Amino acid sequence: MKILHTADWHIGQTFHEYDRSFEHQQFLNWLVTTIKERHIDVLLISGDVFDLSNPSAASTKMFYSFLTSAINAVPALQIVITAGNHDSASRLESPKPLLESSNIHIIGLVEKSEDGSIDYDKLIIPIKDKSGATKVWCLAVPFLRMGDYPSITDCSNPYAEGVAKFYDEVYLLAATRKQVGQHIICMGHLHTQQAEITDLDQSERLIMGGVECISATAFNQEIKYVALGHIHKAQKIGGKDHIRYSGSPIPMSFSELNYKHQVIVFDLNETGVENIDSIEVPIAVQLLRVPVKHKKLSEVLSELELLPSTGIGIESAPYLEVRVLLEGPEPGLRHKVETALIGKHIRLAKIDVKYPDSKYQNKNSEFSGEDQLQDLVPAEVFSKLYQSKYNSPVPETIQLLFNQVADEVAQIEQP
Repeated sequence: MKILHTADWHIGQTFHEYDRSFEHQQFLNWLVTTIKERHIDVLLISGDVFDLSNPSAASTKMFYSFLTSAINAVPALQIVITAGNHDSASRLESPKPLLESSNIHIIGLVEKSEDGSIDYDKLIIPIKDKSGATKVWCLAVPFLRMGDYPSITDCSNPYAEGVAKFYDEVYLLAATRKQVGQHIICMGHLHTQQAEITDLDQSERLIMGGVECISATAFNQEIKYVALGHIHKAQKIGGKDHIRYSGSPIPMSFSELNYKHQVIVFDLNETGVENIDSIEVPIAVQLLRVPVKHKKLSEVLSELELLPSTGIGIESAPYLEVRVLLEGPEPGLRHKVETALIGKHIRLAKIDVKYPDSKYQNKNSEFSGEDQLQDLVPAEVFSKLYQSKYNSPVPETIQLLFNQVADEVAQIEQP
């Protein structure tokens, strides 16, 4: 059987207020073609189908139109979809009864039995070959929220240990059904301990981590492939070739500009997983940083003048992050940048400002206690904040204006 693993589509995302429908549609069109050309038998989508828990009608239509196109292209295709932390589990599952007749399985919720125990049975999906015989058992585990996983008392990390126990119990149930010649694979939407992310992943598009990191040992060694979602950088985990994040198919932030955006295809035969291959996704809209490193405003404006003035369609125009090195406040910065971009085939997404390394950093960290803060007057607070942000002393004219405002406020506050 040939299986394709993908995740983290985030349909409906806006990129610095720009609509990304064109990019998502280009990816989905490419994916349908890839499924057909690569003779894919099973499609695994490991969470974050949508960017919002309440996706727009247009985003919902795009997703279900893709499912229809994929099944029309490959009628025998089996699809397993799990919910991510961005998805509404119940909303994603709502058309489940209709879709299962087309071998499309959606798992969003972790259901409980009447006695309160987890109904693992509904998370185990049989994958069949062309003759209708079950060849693979897929543990379709969605993003686990509090209350979804077993409660473990007297442990150092209830989340990590609870999730590990969840995977252990669902695997043990599937193992009781596994027969000779059958395999078990699993899906997950979580943050593993050794997943590689950058500092910008945290500042631009928050990725949950910390105590919510799960060890790769949570996945039983008999599981032949672990299809993960949540981390947008494609990678294998714990040195295991079969435990992988597929990564996001399009960059979700400028921090992902240099990521390899891909889907993963592999064969699953009698002996196990073979021929794991990553297929790079064509990027429909480029992300640009000008300049590559922060420069003075005059140099930046000169480089912006060199950007191309022609292009086909605004929807394919690159997104631009302008990187500027400033000595102090620049009130007209955006206007100057936008003026330089008039007539350019570009969409200004972000202006990233950087200031020289602060020689005042140590001085600003002299005080932190409550008593010391109470001793400060407004002018001192303003001065320290200014120095902290702009790495230079407050200009005399600005300090005089601040003092004037502070005096006016003080007079108003007097009884």
